[in-house]
Amino acid sequence: MLHKSIFGGAFLAACLIAGQAQAETLVAIAGPMSGQYASAGDQIKQGADLALADINAKGGVLGQKLKLVVGDDACDPKQAVAVANRMVTSGIVFMHGHWCSSSTIPASDIYNEAAIPMATVSTNPQVTERGLKNIFRIMGRDDQQGMVAGTYIVKNYGKSKIAVVDDKSAYGKGLATEMAKAIKAAGIKPAIEESITAGERDYSSLVTKLKAAGVKIMAYGGYHTEVGLIVRQAKEAGLDLLVMGGDTMTNSELASIAGAAANNVLFTFSPDPRKIPSAKSVVAEFRKKNIEPEGYVLYAYAAMQLFDQAATKAKSVKYKPLRDAMAAGTFDTVIGQLSFNAKGDLKVPGFVVYRWKDGKYDTVQ
Repeated sequence: MLHKSIFGGAFLAACLIAGQAQAETLVAIAGPMSGQYASAGDQIKQGADLALADINAKGGVLGQKLKLVVGDDACDPKQAVAVANRMVTSGIVFMHGHWCSSSTIPASDIYNEAAIPMATVSTNPQVTERGLKNIFRIMGRDDQQGMVAGTYIVKNYGKSKIAVVDDKSAYGKGLATEMAKAIKAAGIKPAIEESITAGERDYSSLVTKLKAAGVKIMAYGGYHTEVGLIVRQAKEAGLDLLVMGGDTMTNSELASIAGAAANNVLFTFSPDPRKIPSAKSVVAEFRKKNIEPEGYVLYAYAAMQLFDQAATKAKSVKYKPLRDAMAAGTFDTVIGQLSFNAKGDLKVPGFVVYRWKDGKYDTVQ
């Protein structure tokens, strides 16, 4: 009798544990959690962590608590593929990722084949131009921000010598190409067009070339770490170089790397979601935790809101009803209303121009 009681108790405990495990829905983020762009990965995780805490505090999604699975691709396409395969095996029902377009593009093929919907902030047009039905981009595209950036350069610095430089990445080359299109459409021929190798520490040869050519403004496609080094080294060489970059320049690490020279960095980004009235309480919540919700923090929070609202509308976390709800719906999030066209791009994207000043960035247009 004693043995039966022990067995019965153990069996009941096992059932309870199994029930608890089944009551969790796995959602995921992936991006550069390590490597030179790890600060962006940290922003994504901060946003997703708080979103899940808030959603779970209200009872979760369809009666189940959400559990976050984190993948680190270090912005390396091969690692991104490995991460995507692990995510599929783990049983996630939604992915927010990756971050670098060069990682998102190959990983998205795997999620699509496995019937897993995903949100992303990757901006290369090819993310959504391949006909995949599982992708929902919650930021604009490089051909949109490149036009805004290039037009701003022409309008404000068209009489200066301009360089166009990229870091050879899918994101960087795509953005630089779009900025160059806008500049050349105005009849301006860039004084220099070339690529650099990301991850280096010494860009003095580029600075020397820019200085010799009399370049005053550089349209740059790439990430914030290289820009921080370039503007700092330009300043040290006596070159007052103004740089126009893209959305990755929102990272405060740029100011840490560049020092005072960060004041010479302009960039395009969506209208600052921290200033949206509907985000006020969430922004305050982050700041209570000593987290400044800059860059991609609120985008990761919004991605989880998108999943929550779409699953609630679909009354399911299965692929087809969830994906169809995302495609057809309008969602209220901390970055504003989200709705998508047939490609999975935002119906109403927007970019404005910002400039760093004394360790913070704000709009100039």
